[in-house]
Amino acid sequence: MQMQQIRTIAKEHGINAGKTTKVNLIRKIQQVEGNYECFATAASSDCDQMGCLWRKDCLSSAKRQ
Repeated sequence: MQMQQIRTIAKEHGINAGKTTKVNLIRKIQQVEGNYECFATAASSDCDQMGCLWRKDCLSSAKRQ
């Protein structure tokens, strides 16, 4: 997902994106939505959250870290 789309979602949740990184901004959104702040933390690409909006970006980001 593009950063502008993420900023739009953050704004809808009342989050000021500022200069926040993509990872931290998505984690803030997850927190506000009442979900686990787990973006980019999946070990060995193992994640059971099949319906997560961030899943595709999350798994590819977790591989890089």
